[in-house]
Amino acid sequence: MSTSAMHLDHDRCATVVRSKDPRYDGWFVTGVLSTGIYCRPSCPAITPRVRNMRFYPSAAAAQGAGFRACKRCLPDATPGSPEWHVRGDVVARAVRLVADGVVDREGVSGLAARLGYSTRQLERLVRAELGAGPLALARAQRAQAARLLLEGTALTMADVAHAAGFSSIRSFNDTVREVYAATPSQLRAGARGGATGGARGTVGQPPPGAPTTLTLRLPFRAPLHAPSLFGHLAATAVPGIDTWVDGALVRSLRLPAGPAVAELRPGRPDDRHVHVTLRLTDTGDLAAAIGRCRRMLDLDADPVAVEEHLASDPALAPLVRKHAGVRLPGSPDTDELALRVVLSQQVSTVAAGTLTVRLVQSLGDPLPEPLTGPVTHLFPTAAAVAGAADHELPGMPASRQRTLRTVAAALAEGEVDLGPGADWGTAREQLLALPGVGPWTAEMVLLRGLGDPDALPVTDLGVQVTAAAHGLPGGRGLAQHAAAWSPWRSYATSLLWAASDHAAARLPDAEPGTDRSTTDFHTTDRHTTDGTDRHGGDGHTVTTKETP
Repeated sequence: MSTSAMHLDHDRCATVVRSKDPRYDGWFVTGVLSTGIYCRPSCPAITPRVRNMRFYPSAAAAQGAGFRACKRCLPDATPGSPEWHVRGDVVARAVRLVADGVVDREGVSGLAARLGYSTRQLERLVRAELGAGPLALARAQRAQAARLLLEGTALTMADVAHAAGFSSIRSFNDTVREVYAATPSQLRAGARGGATGGARGTVGQPPPGAPTTLTLRLPFRAPLHAPSLFGHLAATAVPGIDTWVDGALVRSLRLPAGPAVAELRPGRPDDRHVHVTLRLTDTGDLAAAIGRCRRMLDLDADPVAVEEHLASDPALAPLVRKHAGVRLPGSPDTDELALRVVLSQQVSTVAAGTLTVRLVQSLGDPLPEPLTGPVTHLFPTAAAVAGAADHELPGMPASRQRTLRTVAAALAEGEVDLGPGADWGTAREQLLALPGVGPWTAEMVLLRGLGDPDALPVTDLGVQVTAAAHGLPGGRGLAQHAAAWSPWRSYATSLLWAASDHAAARLPDAEPGTDRSTTDFHTTDRHTTDGTDRHGGDGHTVTTKETP
């Protein structure tokens, strides 16, 4: 039976619960009839009798069946199911949009409209797979956000209710009591007594206009190859919007209700979480901020499943053993990533960074004073880039400037959808239909922006060089060979990047004094003189550069 219907296999789930295997956290939850609580599979409490176990595909389904969250294992603090990370169907897209807060902002009807379905159709599809509809999923997410705010901040109860997405104090109180078998005041008191639940934050009520600071732990499924993940993000950072400082990646975020800053710090080798400190101008953006940080670090991936598949290739097997737990180095804003990839076409690493910095300084929005620090700006919106005067854009060849404007206009006008609910195949087709966008650009946006697990920038120089060094064919031969890596070709790409000798494969702190911005890594799309892209096998150069 597939893992997507794992909760239906009672014997298999019971075996997992008895083994307390944390790899299955997020795949399903266990409702215990004798206690009325639901737990993650790895809950350290005494294992209940099999006849008292009931299994559900989501926390929302367990809550709908009348179970309360276990206070010991905190099942809402597990990684999300990797099923929604690797699938591109409408249910998976709906789950990603719910995680981004779309239901809280636009309602279930808005969610359905984004996906092109009627509300009734979407309810039926989501409930069939998750045991609960979109509204129940959003309610479970609100409950988790409320717990984090209660335990990690000194916000008033009314402010917590608003920030978590509840429409009233009454629904806030009722939901917290139903999910956690405790009042909001009791949850907060318990946290102060030492059961922090993985969150800690501001000591007092922040003064008016000051951001709310919240420090959290983002769980993941081990292993995680932090050197290549954080190394890639640090090596491709652009001053002003993201930077590596004192062992952490600091990054500005454009969120629905206002700007924010995230500080992401890898844990110790045996940790199963990443430390994140969020500074939010509007606490209502908490769920969106957490979701975007998780996407940027690919924390919902199932590395064991990926590696079992890739290790079947004799050429990749040694790399899998040496670099276990590679992730896709992502972006919290796919529109931004697409524009940064265009800016990096056919230029050196240093030139690409210079162009991006100039664009940010010219068109980016300055962060409000309380948020300014290691980062100072938000990346400009697609609309701002599309409508900019020539002198406001960085100097570049006319063909690439046209491509930048074309891509920005397509994003701003909705002709290309790169949001969390985007269909990967449609997004690839829409990108490739734009003049000046070729396979390398499209695959990089799919891989790093949308998290498509099966993208393959086969002409990427970093991929080609490392593949050749490990006995893999080059050119079109690599694309043919890589067919066997599907549906995990994006992870094979990340594995080859991690196995390179490039600085992006290592944490910055491992190389004190090294200038990480001067080593070439990736290749770019080649353009004709009129700015159109060649899509054939000869449509790429080996001009080296780093992607943003």
